[in-house]
Amino acid sequence: MPTPEFITSLRKKIGSELLWLSGATAVIQRDSGDILLVRRSDNGNWTPVTGIVDPGENPALTCLREAQEEANVEIEVVAFAQLKADPPQQFTNGDRCQFLDHTFYCRYISGEARVNDEESSQVRWVPVEQLADYCGERMLDRIDAALNYRDGARFGFEAV
Repeated sequence: MPTPEFITSLRKKIGSELLWLSGATAVIQRDSGDILLVRRSDNGNWTPVTGIVDPGENPALTCLREAQEEANVEIEVVAFAQLKADPPQQFTNGDRCQFLDHTFYCRYISGEARVNDEESSQVRWVPVEQLADYCGERMLDRIDAALNYRDGARFGFEAV
């Protein structure tokens, strides 16, 4: 799904000013240990399934919705792994935003992983030991937090 309607409505009122938004990351692992990654259509980066939390939506439910919308998979949200503010970012159209990301460890249940909407150009299961070949530092941090959730949720306090 492209930019959610509530954001386009806000943008009509505030222009490109910085928006503080909630985001959710679903680190999805299947029984083999592989992690599901999607290649974003907007910037070509490989990431776990991510999405903007709709107003009033629980971020864990965002993971369920986005996994289905982006990759055609049904998942179980197992644990909350990390809460962290991303650095502010600017999109090519000039819009600025900053996300408070909620990262969850998720287990694959069913569905053939495939590109399921226009947000992704590729979908791939990647062995954990190969993740650094695909993802940048910020996404690797989210994946690490999810894979190590048994140590307790992480809360990022570094300045952005």
